[in-house]
Amino acid sequence: MNDSSWGAPPHAGYWGPSDRGPVQGAAPAGPAYDAHHAQQTRPMPIVPDVPEHGGDQDDDRGAARPGGPLFRDEMPQAQPHGTVPQKPDYMPTPDDAAQPAPAPQKKSAGRDLGAAIGVAFGLGAVIIASLFVVKAVFVGVIVVAVVVGLWELTSRLQERKGIKAPLVPLALGGAAMVVSGYVRGAEGAWVAMALTALAVLVWRMTEPPEGYLKDVTAGVFAAFYVPFLATFVAMMLTADDGAQRVMTFLLLTVVSDTGAYAIGWRFGKHKLAPRISPGKTREGMLGAVVFAMAAGALLMEFAIDEGTWWQGLLLGLSVAVSATLGDLGESMIKRDLGIKDMGTLLPGHGGIMDRLDSLLPTAPVVWLLFVAFVG
Repeated sequence: MNDSSWGAPPHAGYWGPSDRGPVQGAAPAGPAYDAHHAQQTRPMPIVPDVPEHGGDQDDDRGAARPGGPLFRDEMPQAQPHGTVPQKPDYMPTPDDAAQPAPAPQKKSAGRDLGAAIGVAFGLGAVIIASLFVVKAVFVGVIVVAVVVGLWELTSRLQERKGIKAPLVPLALGGAAMVVSGYVRGAEGAWVAMALTALAVLVWRMTEPPEGYLKDVTAGVFAAFYVPFLATFVAMMLTADDGAQRVMTFLLLTVVSDTGAYAIGWRFGKHKLAPRISPGKTREGMLGAVVFAMAAGALLMEFAIDEGTWWQGLLLGLSVAVSATLGDLGESMIKRDLGIKDMGTLLPGHGGIMDRLDSLLPTAPVVWLLFVAFVG
């Protein structure tokens, strides 16, 4: 009879001599071994037939795991006569008690704040210099931001979804939209938007028909989402106090984002839209509203001609809502594409589109309220 069939349960593994010394607590050996050999053997880990379930592992992976009790306080089952108790998966050692407890992790903002602040100051300097020196230069800044944003958006669409929105007509039409809005107002912007959509339809005809509908649909969406909404910033600039209006629009959006970030990061506990953007909280939304309304009251009272503080409260509230919705909309797009950022051009921020997400949908709201309040 084979020696392995004596005194060992099924699946006990290989038993053999060991040169590491006796194992304390070994049970008496079976008939195949004498007492001397039994004290110089040690068991190998058991591989159970059925894997345990738990954690974030899929149930159908079938990976074998070491046997052992599911809970630390679970008593081991009594072993049949003639078997050696199994060595537990983990035995505490004196060194474990000397190990210090891991320090609690600090709450992380998730971005390189140093790089983000540096980039923000750099962008602010460019905007202020172009805005208050020559208005036409600031229109050029808008055009550059629009073209880069379109490039980022169309590149991510092609990489992640295989959608080929034509960039050339979008870039040319986007630049024409911004300039037309500055020169001819809303009428010029709408005409440029219609011509850009037509150019996208025609340009895509030069390629095979497969995917034509999704490509042109994405192209028209990109034309509306980036350059057309940005045109309202150029239209603000045409007023006599256009530079102050644009600066108020930019500051309110930044203050709203900053208030949401600061309050949400410190006090946020209740998710605002967990399926879209898990990091946003209701407390952060409240911070955005409070910060933006306070800043709006001050800016409308002291920076805008014929503006009043109560108009600033309404303006700040509208900016907080539209900026948050714009941020959620961009998050929805990135979640659908399976990406974190639209680009890497701005360290600490991502891409240009990651900075335009709040500004684009806020621009028409602010333009409309300025027209209603002060003309």
